[in-house]
This record gives sequence, C-alpha cells and structure tokens, in this order.
Amino acid sequence: MRSGERASPHNRGVTTEAGSVTSALGALIAQSIARSGGWLPFDRFMALALYAPGLGYYAGPSRKFGSMPSSGSDFVTAPELTPLFGHAFARQVRQALDASGTDEVWEFGAGSGALAAQLLETLGDRVRSYTIVELSATLRARQQHRLKDFGDRVRWADELPDALRGVVVGNEVLDAMPVKLLHRVGGAWHERGVVVDGGALRFSDRQTELRPPLEVDGPHDYLTEIHPQALAFIRTLADRLEAGAAFFLDYGFPEREYWHAQRHMGTLMCHKGHLADGDPLADVGEKDITAHVDFTGIAVAAQESGLNLLGYTSQAHFLFNCGILELAHGAPPREHAAMQKLVNEHEMGELFKVIGLAKGGFWDALGFARGDRTDRL
Repeated sequence: MRSGERASPHNRGVTTEAGSVTSALGALIAQSIARSGGWLPFDRFMALALYAPGLGYYAGPSRKFGSMPSSGSDFVTAPELTPLFGHAFARQVRQALDASGTDEVWEFGAGSGALAAQLLETLGDRVRSYTIVELSATLRARQQHRLKDFGDRVRWADELPDALRGVVVGNEVLDAMPVKLLHRVGGAWHERGVVVDGGALRFSDRQTELRPPLEVDGPHDYLTEIHPQALAFIRTLADRLEAGAAFFLDYGFPEREYWHAQRHMGTLMCHKGHLADGDPLADVGEKDITAHVDFTGIAVAAQESGLNLLGYTSQAHFLFNCGILELAHGAPPREHAAMQKLVNEHEMGELFKVIGLAKGGFWDALGFARGDRTDRL
C-alpha cells in the first residue's frame, strides 16, 4: 500500500484467478491499476467493471432485465413492467416533437428495447428515425431482434453525433455513469480508489481537493459520490442538440437531499438476481453498479450549456400528467397491478424522478403540468 493512503474498513476483495469472466476482468483491472501507479480512481474502476469490452457487466451475455429472478435477470425497469409506461411517455415525446418541429427520437442505453418498441408502436409515422446509442454489443443484438419489425426506421450508434435534432430519451441511464467516491475521515476529504493487495482488489483512499457541491454539516465520517461524467454528458448533449428536447427518468434527489448530513454512506448500490448490496468489489463484472442522480447538478449543467429546464417532478406525477390512468382504462388486472408499481410512493412513483430539457425555447411540457418541483432543485 502506497504511503499516505488510507485503507477502508469496507474491504471485501476479489481474487484474480483465471477461469471466469469475473477473474478475467479482475486481471484487466489489476493491469490498469499497475499502469496507474498502483491506485485506480473509483470512476475508472466502475467504467471497467461495467463497460470493458467483452468483460464488463453490460458487455456480458447474462440477461439483465426482467421482472422475476427466475428469468435469470438482475433487475426490472419500468418498460419491462408494463407497456403502459411507454404508451404514456409517448404522449410527452409527441408533444416535444411537435413543439420542436422535429421527427427523430434518440434513446441512450435502450436496455432490452422495450421502451423503444412501446414508443414506436404508439408514435407510428410521427417518428421518421429512431436512433439507439448503445455501447453494449450484446444488448444491441437483443434490441435488433426485438425491434426488427420496425425496419430501417431504427438505427444504432456507438456515440453521440456531432449534431442532432429531435427528442432524446433516457430511462435509467444517468445512474449507470461512473462516479467518483469521496470519503471524509476525521474532517479530511479523500478520494476513494482501488488497489491490489495480496491478489485481491481493495479500496484505498487518498487525500484530495475534490469536494461535494454542498458542504456536508457535521464532523462525522461521510462517504458520498460526485458525478463529473454525467454532468459532462449533459454539457455535450447541450452542445450538439440543435433543436429538440431531452427527458431523463432515474432515481435521485436534488442536491439538498443528496448531500444531507444523515446520508453518510452515500447511494452507491449493486444489483444482481434482484438483490441489492453495497460492495462493488465483489463479483466484479457479474452485477450492476449504480448511484443516485444529482438532479440539481443535471439542471445547472444543462442551463449553463444553453438548455431550458422544462420541469422536474416525480415519476408518478409525470405519468399521471401523461394520462396513464386513461390509458389503463379497460386494461387487464395484471397491467393495473404493474401500473401501481410505477406510481405508488413506496414503489417507483416517488423514488424515480423525471427532468425535461429543451433547446430552442421554453414551452409548457405535458409531463410537468401538475406537481412540478423545479423550485426544489
């Protein structure tokens, strides 16, 4: 261990023995640590764990999305619960297409392709082109199979183009962008990284000038995240979006809730087999790693980069505003039960938030007609 580094007591390791995807990924991470002088910042570790070609979680063959553990999936997202989600969301997308005079939709991280299918079914010919920006080759293949009936209206891209027009959508995308970990110990702030110790991956902290955007009250030890990659993504999107709007749905908080003094263990979480744990160094490459979204930071980055803030609200308010109750009329009981998960406060309705952004002028977005919480950002 390097001089001046602090070993975390939360130190479950992952050996790098050969013979599995996890161990091959562990070997790659160990090589990256060695090339970085023996210490790798957590955001770079998270990027490898999730996105290393052929080895990272999202590059692997396992089924990620599904409603039950018996399916071999790790977690469920709103479009997998019921098509009512996408059909309601489509009303907001249609309004945004009309307001911006565009006819293209761009989706980031389309997962199983469920949301794309629901939007395309509902919007029909109103969408001339639907482009999915997807880093995972395995997920892209599954999306292509699911969306084959929509023909050449659906396209795929590896990255943002230099310029785009249309409506951008992202469901549970921002939470999977790598984060930096900060740890206040004895009043001093440290950045958390990963080292190899005795053949295992372990956490190690170094003093840093980095800070959360808000001062955290109290003298107690405090672990949290900051989100430079997500903010950089929003700035890049703002720079390249010539006309249109963007809507992101994810779990998160405004900054006063995010860096509350009582949230002393941060929000970083892992998901595997529909179970959650807080140890990203265990089963590397075999589970998802996420962190809640700082929606205040997203809004500020957007506005500073030339986007207008259309609104910010809970998923429940957004879906109600988009007419999900009307769409559910006459639906079978199973769909009603799934809809309840989307909107109930103790399920996804309050935990998940929606933020809307626009390029080229402000307009009254349908999804934020009631319950807008922009004043809380």
